[in-house]
Amino acid sequence: MRTQMRIAVIGAGAMGSVAGGLLAKAGNEVTLVDVWREGIDAINKNGLRINDEVVKVRATDKPSEAGVVDLALVFVKCYHTEAAVRNALPLIGPETVVLSLQNGWGNGPRIAKIVGEEKLLVGVCYHSATVAGPGHVLHVGKGMTFMGELNGKMTQRLTQVADTFKKAGIEVTTTTEVLKEIWSKLALNVCTLPTSALLRFYAPQLVQHDAMLNLMKALLEVVIAVAHAQKIGLDFNERWEAITGLLKRCGPNAKSSMLQDVEKRRHTEIDVINGAIVEAGRRLSIATPYNDAMVKMTKSLEGTFKSA
Repeated sequence: MRTQMRIAVIGAGAMGSVAGGLLAKAGNEVTLVDVWREGIDAINKNGLRINDEVVKVRATDKPSEAGVVDLALVFVKCYHTEAAVRNALPLIGPETVVLSLQNGWGNGPRIAKIVGEEKLLVGVCYHSATVAGPGHVLHVGKGMTFMGELNGKMTQRLTQVADTFKKAGIEVTTTTEVLKEIWSKLALNVCTLPTSALLRFYAPQLVQHDAMLNLMKALLEVVIAVAHAQKIGLDFNERWEAITGLLKRCGPNAKSSMLQDVEKRRHTEIDVINGAIVEAGRRLSIATPYNDAMVKMTKSLEGTFKSA
């Protein structure tokens, strides 16, 4: 791979646009691939606006227009993963690296079935962003990005992708325990996404009520149990302190991604968040009543959406 990379971002929503814009600003050849025609047209006409800064970057709904790339960065919602990656196959060549930084558990295996596990890197991103309008995103929170190989090896391609992100101002940690990092973020999402979405709570409100704190503890306890059954070494106290500490540091208007989905009356990613815990619990004979309730309530709410 070259020093400056050819990159396609599959899914130019809030975080896909932020990552793609920062990578383009750093001199990489970036193409944003999405199906939202209004957004694509706005980016091609006026540039991509991140907060108050405009970055020139190409956008398209035709992956073939990007040509074969060095890195395909997958940022679509979980329920679009397989269709989006299959649609993007024209830009994936023999040496292309495919990196998923999506929420939840299960996206990596789905992508690997299409492109081959040998092409796949996975990780998690602790940045937050929202879409303000066509071609305009708000980058409202910065954090660490973790990425690694599924087999835990430190490879040249992993180092190069991480270095490319770092040069774009995106802080990255490469890890030999990427599954632990994915499950660490999954624990955060399990506790905070459906609870905020169902009650329409902003992030700081989740730590202001004893009943909610007790519910989140119950959700987290099962995540830890399911992780331990799969030899993924999460620690309850560490995760609880990290989750509550993050919520306390959030601004008063901080909204979770699932709350944003609910407000826009669109499908959520509950299946790869709490649904992943329910599925693993069923497979491992671990009871998951609180997570199952979150899934059922969220799906019931989705059922009221006209677009669902």
